[in-house]
Amino acid sequence: MTTMIFSTLPVVAMATPDQNVSPWVQFLPFVLIIAIFYFVILLPMKRRQKKVQTFLEALKVGDRIVTSSGIYGTISKIQDRSVKVKIADNVTIELSKAAIVGYQGQDPVVPDTTQA
Repeated sequence: MTTMIFSTLPVVAMATPDQNVSPWVQFLPFVLIIAIFYFVILLPMKRRQKKVQTFLEALKVGDRIVTSSGIYGTISKIQDRSVKVKIADNVTIELSKAAIVGYQGQDPVVPDTTQA
C-alpha cells in the first residue's frame, strides 16, 4: 500500500509542460516564505529595536544603570551618543548609549539571545 502511494507522488507533483499553470500559483510559495520571514524574524526585531530606542531616549541624569559588560553605575551626564557614568567615588567613565542594557535591579531591556 505504501509503495503505491510513494510511487504516485512524483507523478502528482510534477507538472507536465502542456498544463497551463497560472504565474500567480508559481509565485505563491515565494510570497509565503517572505510572509513567514517577516512575521517570525523582522516584526519581532522591529519591536525590540523600538523598545530599546524608547528606553535609551528616556535615560536621564541620576538613573542607575547596567551596561552590557556588567558595569553598574549612575548616569552623571548625557550627550548625543554617549553617557558619562559614575561607577565609584571620583571614577567616571564615558560609554556609548548602546552599551546600556537596563536599569539596576530590573530585567535587561535587551535580553541576551546568544545563550541557548
